[in-house]
Amino acid sequence: MVAGARILVVEDDAAINRVVCSYLEKAGAMCTAAFSGTEGLMHLAGGATFDLIVTDLMLPGASGEEVVADARGRGVPAIVLSARATVADRVDLLRIGADDYLTKPFDLEELLARCEAVLRRSASTARAASVPSPSAGAVAPPLRFGAWELDGAARRFTAAGIPVRLTRTEYEIVRALMAEPRRVHTKRSLSAAAAGDEVALEDKTVATHIGNVRAKLRPTGTEDYLETVWGVGFKLRDGV
Repeated sequence: MVAGARILVVEDDAAINRVVCSYLEKAGAMCTAAFSGTEGLMHLAGGATFDLIVTDLMLPGASGEEVVADARGRGVPAIVLSARATVADRVDLLRIGADDYLTKPFDLEELLARCEAVLRRSASTARAASVPSPSAGAVAPPLRFGAWELDGAARRFTAAGIPVRLTRTEYEIVRALMAEPRRVHTKRSLSAAAAGDEVALEDKTVATHIGNVRAKLRPTGTEDYLETVWGVGFKLRDGV
């Protein structure tokens, strides 16, 4: 799946950068190496387009967090490489918009598998957005739940009239919940909704994404729409 993919590798350790680029290129990817956060941002702002970014966090110049944020604003998925290994650190990585992460030292084969999974999810989302309505010229109506509105055609989510920026995975989870608002969704079903037919997310990762959505909803006063069903999964609050 990485064959033909344009991947930006942002890593200041020249040896690691070289090995990662070489391994991904053997799988058919086209890699661009950057050795600082500032250089990574320059590549993103330049004329080249990328399908995926693999970035370290501890970088000279701009930080890895800034690189991820810039990539997310451009709709480019990002995998973070980090020496941080605690659960709190992993939660923080997801909160800054990373689509996936690997802790150092990492296995190159696992990195390749995660690149493939993220690229497949990205391609699946793009295909879903481009599929025409069954009725020629028809546009599917937005999903609504209380003060929430999700416009699938524009891929826009608002709460109480306030635009809420969601990552690709968060968006798919919210869409699954709003499509069946009275259903109790298991972590596995939400994982499948977020990943499509590809590699499923871990249960803890799904819970982290739900936590991120709640945090983003607090300014709108609608974070309590999301309810945890202990031992099962999540649902939307009754009576809204």
